[in-house]
Amino acid sequence: MNETQRSRLAAAVHGLTQCGNCPIKSTGDQPLNLSGRTAVIRILHDLIAALFPGCHGCDPARGDELVRHIEQTVLAISDDLCEIVTHAFEYECTIKECEDCDKCGERAAEVVADIIDALPEIQRILALDIQAAYEGDPAAQSTMEVVMSYPGVQAVIVHRIAHVLYEHHVPLIPRIMSEHAHSETGIDIHPGATIGPGFFIDHGTGVVIGETCVIGRNVKLYQGVTLGALSFEKDEDGNLVKGIKRHPNVEDGVVIYAGATILGGETTIGAHSVIGGNVWLTHSVPPGCKVHNQQPRPLIKQQDGSWKTANGPWEDHGAGI
Repeated sequence: MNETQRSRLAAAVHGLTQCGNCPIKSTGDQPLNLSGRTAVIRILHDLIAALFPGCHGCDPARGDELVRHIEQTVLAISDDLCEIVTHAFEYECTIKECEDCDKCGERAAEVVADIIDALPEIQRILALDIQAAYEGDPAAQSTMEVVMSYPGVQAVIVHRIAHVLYEHHVPLIPRIMSEHAHSETGIDIHPGATIGPGFFIDHGTGVVIGETCVIGRNVKLYQGVTLGALSFEKDEDGNLVKGIKRHPNVEDGVVIYAGATILGGETTIGAHSVIGGNVWLTHSVPPGCKVHNQQPRPLIKQQDGSWKTANGPWEDHGAGI
């Protein structure tokens, strides 16, 4: 490397280390080192492997080795997760100029202990989700096929983990996990959404579930469903107001078909209702309803040049087709 190249390299390195507008600051004399996205995703995969030994991860679970395998996996998760959660809390303290930064490690240890305690309950709820997927899809050959291959189930598995972290007010990590699942499955579930057991997303691509959604038990969604916000409230300075209810409630036993859009924090879909494909709703629906759009009348041009609809002859010749 010649002198010019060395000079240019030094200038580039200096510029990169400045990280101009980056919100990450130093904590006292110690630089703040966030665990990267790759580390978070690795921990996520380890958590899924602990929940489903032999189904997710690399190694099969064999008889007497199963307990030892799970124990080793969970011990490794505890240490690694504690480290990245500590870094996340330190980051939050730094940007909020918190005076209790020395407590971040203690907070992280408490959170991780709670998450490890919660794993059996997460597994129990996911078993109900998997069973709902198997029973709700006539193409499913086994629950093993469902848990190992269905993108809707994969997105829900990640959500169950990320939601526990979200409830413990862990910054950054839950959203990284949920967006990783989004990139892999095409299903966007905010980690703040509250979702009851027996939840199934069939096909899944394009589903969006917002942060303040509350979904009951045994709910089924199809691809392209949006449970979103009707509008975004702003304060007097024009900034978005955060922390308010923006997304709908979906009660027990509801089925929502492909392409339906349901918006608004005051919108509730009553229990055991059925929402048809491509329906647009911004108001509540009582329990037990069936909501469908009016049947469209597609036009069919026949070989003799005449037109008809799916329901019979078409008489209006002024359509300009």
